[in-house]
Amino acid sequence: MQFWELPGPGVCLERNSKRISALSAALVFGWFLRQMTFWQNSICQLMEMEPLQSAYPYRTALIAIVFGALLIATVRTLLKSCSYVAVQLNRFLPPRISWVLSAVFVGFLFLSFVNGVLARRMLSAADTFFAGVDGLIDDGVEQPALSSASGSPESLIAWDSIGRRGKNFIVGGPTQEQLTEFSGPAALQPLRVYVGLRSQPTQRQRAELALEELKRAGAFDRSLLVVATPTGTGWLDPSAVDTLEYLHAGNTAIVSMQYLYLPSWLTIMVDPNRSRDTARILFDEIYDHWTTLPPDSRPRLYVHGLSLGALGSEVSADLFTIFEDPIHGAVWSGPPFASRQWRTITGERNQDTPAWLPEFRDGAMVRFTGQQNSLQEGKRWGPIRSVYIQYASDPMVFFSPDLLFHKPDWLIGHRGPDVSPYLEWYPIVTCLQIAFDLPMATSVPLGYGHNYSPANYLDAWIAVTAPAGWSDNQTRRLKELFADRPLPM
Repeated sequence: MQFWELPGPGVCLERNSKRISALSAALVFGWFLRQMTFWQNSICQLMEMEPLQSAYPYRTALIAIVFGALLIATVRTLLKSCSYVAVQLNRFLPPRISWVLSAVFVGFLFLSFVNGVLARRMLSAADTFFAGVDGLIDDGVEQPALSSASGSPESLIAWDSIGRRGKNFIVGGPTQEQLTEFSGPAALQPLRVYVGLRSQPTQRQRAELALEELKRAGAFDRSLLVVATPTGTGWLDPSAVDTLEYLHAGNTAIVSMQYLYLPSWLTIMVDPNRSRDTARILFDEIYDHWTTLPPDSRPRLYVHGLSLGALGSEVSADLFTIFEDPIHGAVWSGPPFASRQWRTITGERNQDTPAWLPEFRDGAMVRFTGQQNSLQEGKRWGPIRSVYIQYASDPMVFFSPDLLFHKPDWLIGHRGPDVSPYLEWYPIVTCLQIAFDLPMATSVPLGYGHNYSPANYLDAWIAVTAPAGWSDNQTRRLKELFADRPLPM
């Protein structure tokens, strides 16, 4: 109003407007608190969780009031600051110009403070904390004695240079004895290569080390080679890697390289390109050597990633790089909202297919699946097979800044099986709801949210790698095996 130089409302109108606004907000606030437990249980039912006796409305109310008070105080401080600067500028400039300049000046200072001071200090503190966590060793995790294992005494990668998640990946997974029990005497010990952040000073050197370790371990003599991009903490989902190794009786090699310590939901907000850069460097190093090998004796080459790993992995195999000598496929799970390729494919999906389970063209190259296998056996596959696994309840996939002012496609029409029928879109509110769900995306049962189940990975790997002689009975047996033996997180 100051910019347009319009008169302010009268005292009576302003007082009554505030009273009506406060009363309306209080009624809505009370109604939402009353419905909290009911709404939460609608999600619990869909995710096969025990119903809640209470969603703690009083505790929620206190948090909301404190947050609201801080928000109001911040906005009022900014407005008073703008007013003060405008008054000073009015001595030299017309009122309209002074108000515009004051808003720009105060806004610039505020954003600079938030991004340059608060965000940097918080990020530094988080990095220090998670770097310390990365240096821990879980109970039962010991340096492998098998010479082919990364981190063993014969390995080119020092055991102490591998982070916590990398150590768990190397010593985890099925043993040759377990694979033999399931598949028969032809089973091999799977190869797993992992390079930590402390293994070499630069990304390029770490990628070169990964390649040399693959050569030393004999990875290029295996049937399948997977270049896997981990999450922000360096984690590779056992549901994804273990199922692949069982599926191919251990005749596999999986290589990965750490690039950060921070969780994916935090990394994607501050430095998503780290995943892309690392994935490209590692893939290029492996691919350049792979193309020099005889096509009839080298392993089939695949890429894989979960969450932030999917964001990096999906662009690691550049189309123009692999056009002459293509890789064989990919399995990506929980692709985050910032994934460019995923967003493009979803935006160009076939008409009348939902955003949470899209179909792209004829499905010859890219397909999507969720809790229920929708990879449609019998349809034609092309030479490169790629599968996205995503759950409609995964906030990492379906959060977007566009939620602030636009209703998302995944809430239009028939919604996903694990999304509450009572979830409605409201400007700003829904965006905040989904944003606050991001850190809690893995606190739900396996098979929902950001927790991807072995059964869904198995369906994807079968579709992508097409193991010879594999039967539906073996699929059933393997799904039962993983259902009876929950995987570590």
